[in-house]
Amino acid sequence: MRADVDLVVPVKTLQRAKTRLVGVTDDRPALALAFALDTIAAALPAVRGVLAITEDPAVAAELRAMGVASVPGPEGLNEALRFGADVLRRRDRRSVVGALQADLPALRTDELARALAAAEGRSFCPDRQGTGTTLLLSAPGGDLDPRFGTGSAEAHARDAVALVGPWPSLRNDVDTAADLELAAGLGLGPRTCEALSPVC
Repeated sequence: MRADVDLVVPVKTLQRAKTRLVGVTDDRPALALAFALDTIAAALPAVRGVLAITEDPAVAAELRAMGVASVPGPEGLNEALRFGADVLRRRDRRSVVGALQADLPALRTDELARALAAAEGRSFCPDRQGTGTTLLLSAPGGDLDPRFGTGSAEAHARDAVALVGPWPSLRNDVDTAADLELAAGLGLGPRTCEALSPVC
């Protein structure tokens, strides 16, 4: 566990989430919620705390039941992450602030913990394809400065160290049916399995 790390996890309004997974399930919002809850549940034991940024009251209610704080934030992924990082910085100016994507339904706590242990200073974990970013960490007391979007791995690599190691579940974000199939091969979290039942 990294007792000096707090994570910001942005969660879209469920009706707007995971539009490329249409056809995988009859209830795409429920699947998007399951992704987020499994991701956050796996992350919690590895860090000091998690703050979700969401405008969706259903997401906020589920997170409250898990003991996870959430606040509404601005539109846009990077804007929401900056907002969440500012909230966390007001609590502790010397900690490591991280941004974790909410679509890692196969995430394993031990794999996240290994990646966090390997991080020294500003760091990021590229996605499976090597072009996106699933995790971004500030230096202790430093700015998060998120640059998510197309080519985020290259953008983050300008001043951050890439974390590439034995943590495939941290690199397997899910945007498409093919991504979901690969995540299933790693082992999906319980909420995602329930949302996909009887397939899972």
